[in-house]
Amino acid sequence: MALLQDWQDFAEKQGPTQKAAQAFWTRYFQHEKEVYAKLLEETEPVSGTVQELADRYGMDIHEMTGFLDGINDSLKEPNPIETMEADTVVSLDYDKELLYKNMVDAKADWLYKLPQWNALLTPERQEELYKEQKRSGIIVKGPKIGRNDPCPCGSGKKYKFCCGKVK
Repeated sequence: MALLQDWQDFAEKQGPTQKAAQAFWTRYFQHEKEVYAKLLEETEPVSGTVQELADRYGMDIHEMTGFLDGINDSLKEPNPIETMEADTVVSLDYDKELLYKNMVDAKADWLYKLPQWNALLTPERQEELYKEQKRSGIIVKGPKIGRNDPCPCGSGKKYKFCCGKVK
């Protein structure tokens, strides 16, 4: 069975109580934060097998699979997450701006507020990326068309007699 399915099953079954599940996720997010802190300090792209990366960052293989699943959308070249096994070679060569925006989108302030970002992106650029990401989720409605306004299709008729006609 591929590691991703193992991770999903593992994470889903954590603790019969809400307290146990909360303890699991708190522990996972702390490990995730530690890995990102180290990864952001790396000067060269990191790669290796899933097991090697798990050992390197002090995570078990399930947690590393969850981490790889989370970062995959921010990588320059996505990893084969669906078919990944312990001996699959993966890369953590990330696009720093995309990773930052994805952290903002996930509302992971414990990650996008890491001090290591200051060496990669200026505070001004971080603010720009934050605002860009927040704006991308806002739906802007056009002005409401009144019944007696000219139809926007360009027919010259009133809206109520053209596209706004009740059928």
